[in-house]
Amino acid sequence: MNKRWLGLLLIAVMISSSGCNDRLDLEDAAFPLLAGFDLDEKNNLRTYVALPVFSNSARKKTYKLAVTAQSLGQTRQESDAHWPTVFQGRKLLVMLVSKRLVEHDDWFRILDVFSRDAKNPLTSRLILYDGPLSELVFLNQKDEPFLPLLLRGMVDTKSGRSETVKTTFQDMHRLRFEKGKTPSIAEVRLDHEIRLSGSALLDHGGKYVDSLDAQETILMKILQNEAKSAVSLTLAIPGHPKRGPLNADRLSFNTDKVKTTIKTYFHDDNFQFDFAVRLSVGLTERLFPYDVKNKSAELEKAIALELQKQLVRLISKIQSHRIDPIGLGIQAQAFAYKPYKKVEDQWGEVLSQAAINVTVKVSIDNMGAVK
Repeated sequence: MNKRWLGLLLIAVMISSSGCNDRLDLEDAAFPLLAGFDLDEKNNLRTYVALPVFSNSARKKTYKLAVTAQSLGQTRQESDAHWPTVFQGRKLLVMLVSKRLVEHDDWFRILDVFSRDAKNPLTSRLILYDGPLSELVFLNQKDEPFLPLLLRGMVDTKSGRSETVKTTFQDMHRLRFEKGKTPSIAEVRLDHEIRLSGSALLDHGGKYVDSLDAQETILMKILQNEAKSAVSLTLAIPGHPKRGPLNADRLSFNTDKVKTTIKTYFHDDNFQFDFAVRLSVGLTERLFPYDVKNKSAELEKAIALELQKQLVRLISKIQSHRIDPIGLGIQAQAFAYKPYKKVEDQWGEVLSQAAINVTVKVSIDNMGAVK
């Protein structure tokens, strides 16, 4: 009996001692919720942090800091020198990167420290800003929300409506090694106020290629068959002339019933992808007179034709940049494995020459309360 109690005591001592090796009291730690990465005029790495201040005596409830260093490991030392506590990355919500940085090849390597330290979170949202990060981080507006919470909330809510993408640090790390799909991350801009502008498209190395606005991002989500929640689109229906200052050819609709199927073929040494998109829509705006009740079939065809044109334009843009944010390489790997494996290292070039066809079918389920 004594040996059993002695063994339990030894186990308890071992657990308690091992769990306290890295103990850090809350008052001795600072938890940045945002980390931003930019380049200065000399291409030196510029790092920004934003963190809450819990002291009752502090006038400001947020603290923002910018340091210049050669690596993120050195950045932590520089940050600690400006703050009475130790910086910890465990609560990081947002990783903000400048367009100037992402225009460099293999920029993602500077974030290596976040991959190696298991205490760092993997769900931080990656967001691109088109401009110097100092403009955004040190923006002081009246009643300004805390920037990390604002940016994360914008990405999470808008990605739920397919108007942007929610790419985490872990997603970006995984896509670096995925040859059949290229990354895309949320993009914000500053037009007097912070605005979520859509998505930024990156190549296989993570380098910035192009940007999509909110509507183009919705179209990309439709092609990915990931537009599961309610989405809203506005289209110009030809044949309705402009009246005064109004664009009287506009029509808007909501839909939460989108289904996209993709068929993959390989013949004559070329890949072919056939998209079939089906939508059930409810009209929310119609700026031109139309007898929807009796001529719904003609309007459905007009909506489908215009939506098809926009999808084809988006596909042409993607092919011209030799990227694959849709993930057609994953489709090719699943349904044409042998020919895909021969060209996976040049997939962007191969996809640019592939035949991609799109058909769209629309049904109007709701024309609104007004006749």
